[in-house]
This record gives sequence, C-alpha cells and structure tokens, in this order.
Amino acid sequence: MKKVKFVNKDKSDFYPVLKEQVDQYFKSNGLCRTGGAKLITKAIVVISFYVIPFILILTGAFSPIGMLLLAFIMGIGVSGVGMSVMHDANHGSFSNNAKLNQFFGWTMYLLGGNVYNWKLQHNTLHHTYTNIHELDEDITGKFLLRLSLADKKKKIQRYQHIYAFLLYGLMTFSFLAKDFKQIFRFKRSDNPSVKSYPRKELIILISTKILYFFFILALPLLLTDITIGQWFVGFFVMHFTAGLIMSIVFQLAHIVEGVSDPVIEPNGDIENSWAIHQMKTTANFSGNKLLSWFVGGLDYQIEHHLFPNISHVHYKSISQIVKNTARDYNIPYNDKSSFSNAIGSHINMLKTLGR
Repeated sequence: MKKVKFVNKDKSDFYPVLKEQVDQYFKSNGLCRTGGAKLITKAIVVISFYVIPFILILTGAFSPIGMLLLAFIMGIGVSGVGMSVMHDANHGSFSNNAKLNQFFGWTMYLLGGNVYNWKLQHNTLHHTYTNIHELDEDITGKFLLRLSLADKKKKIQRYQHIYAFLLYGLMTFSFLAKDFKQIFRFKRSDNPSVKSYPRKELIILISTKILYFFFILALPLLLTDITIGQWFVGFFVMHFTAGLIMSIVFQLAHIVEGVSDPVIEPNGDIENSWAIHQMKTTANFSGNKLLSWFVGGLDYQIEHHLFPNISHVHYKSISQIVKNTARDYNIPYNDKSSFSNAIGSHINMLKTLGR
C-alpha cells in the first residue's frame, strides 16, 4: 500500500489559527484540557449502571422478568461506559494522570473488548483516515451494510435502511470474536501506521477474554438458579441494548448527508489537509444536555475529531470557536441540530448508499 498523506493544496492555515484560539480559550479561563474531578464523578455514576444491576442479578432475588430488566439497565451502563469513560481514557483525555487514564481505559474489558486493538482501530486508523474506504474500519467490511460509495454494492443493501438498526445491536457482540480476527489482519497489514502485534498484547487479550466470560457467564450460573437459556437471553438483551445505542451515536458522526467520502489519489495523496478532511467527513447533532452528558459529548464529533486529546466535557464550549473559525475560512460545519434530524439524515444516507 502506498503511503497515504494529507496535502494542504490550498495552503490553508485554518488549523493553526483554530488551535491557537482553542489554546487561548483554555489559558484565559484557567481550564485543564482533561476531564478532572467532574469526569471521575461521572465515571462512578456510569459504571454503577453496569455493576449494581449485575450484583443484584447475582443475588438471585428477582423474577426472570426482573432480571431481564436489570440486564437491560446493564446494557445502558455498558454503552455509557463505552462512550463516557473508556473513550476519553483511551484517548488520554480523561485525566492528567496517566495511571488514571490507564485504569479507566481498562473499563473496555468490561465491554468484552480489548484496549490495544481498540486504540489501533479507533485512535490510529479511524481518527487518521476518517471515512476512507479500506483504511477506516468503521465504514469498511461491515456485514450486509454498505457505508461507503467505494464499497461493492449488493442487491439486498437497497433495504439496509430497514435492517441496519438490527445489525447495529450486534456491535458489542463482535468484540468477542473480532479482536482475534484483528490480530491476523493487523499482522498482514502493509499500512505503516499498523505495527506488528506484540506477544504481550496477545497474552492480555486471551487472559481478559477468559476473565470476562468467568465474570459474565460463570458467576451468574454458579450463584443463581437461572438456566443457560435464561442467561443467554439476558446476555443478548444487555449486549444488544449497548450495541444499538453506541452504533447509532457513532454512525450519526460520519454516515449522514453532507459528509464526504474521500478517495485516495493514485499517488497516495488526500486532497485536503488532515484538519479540513476531518471537517468534511464528520458531523454533529448537538443533543440536549442530558443526551450530551450520556453519550460522552459525542454529539460534538467535529470537536472530538479535531481535538481528540481534549475531554468531551469541553466540546460544547469550544464548538462555537470551531464553528466561527470554519465560517471565516469557508469550510463546512455540518451540524444536524438535533438527534431526530441526525437519525433522519442517517436513514437517508443508508438509502443513498444502498441504491
């Protein structure tokens, strides 16, 4: 694979100017770029939505319907951990303390995933090659889904706007097997951004998977009288709830009307500088305060993609700076203004890509 590079053909100084203005915002307000105590408090609350229902399930004191409801709440907790805790921590924006970032980054294992693989796929590939077919795994090779114009089209995909949301619910299930597939894919990759898979990380991957299944499978079966069938229903409800919530939030950032689907030029160039590329391939939906709190500020994905090392607790505050600077440089700022508008735009985009 040729080395891919972003070329600032217009010689735009958009990002240096924007970065200086954002730096000045933090300096003049005496603010730290990480989440600090506010995010630690939030992490405790969100993790509780995962841990407390699980402890209640282990007591065996609830009816099957009650346990199913607890599994559903766990699913909400899983998605909250993924978006509000693990995400910031593994970007290094949770805290100024590297140990705290590492500790809360490990909450990825509560989702059944793997930190090393996630950082490589998300931090390195997705954030560098956003919406570029075959480089951004978030839009490439999805089962029965066409999320890029460069992807091959199948007849069934004309209906993907109908069945896509069912597939979205399977997102966190894929963590259980995808991590092993990624080992071989990363090893075979000729992308210079992907290094060889360390043996240490393979040991961590296997051991954490074993611990996860002991925690999520063995404990309920050993400590309660539920059947394996009842366990599977609860496990499915938890993961489907988490997968559906997280997938929808992530899809609204890049698979909506108005975002671009860049193509690599024959010489390996991308036609824009990295920052302008992020502006053209990313969208916001600016949810209400409660929704924004729950999704970890990911309704401000433009700000996140431009400044992934800044905690999500600051995204709304710096969004006006980004919007004004983009306007000054005549660069699109794609904001769907509400969650419902973004959902509608996503469905329209699925129809377009499918037909």
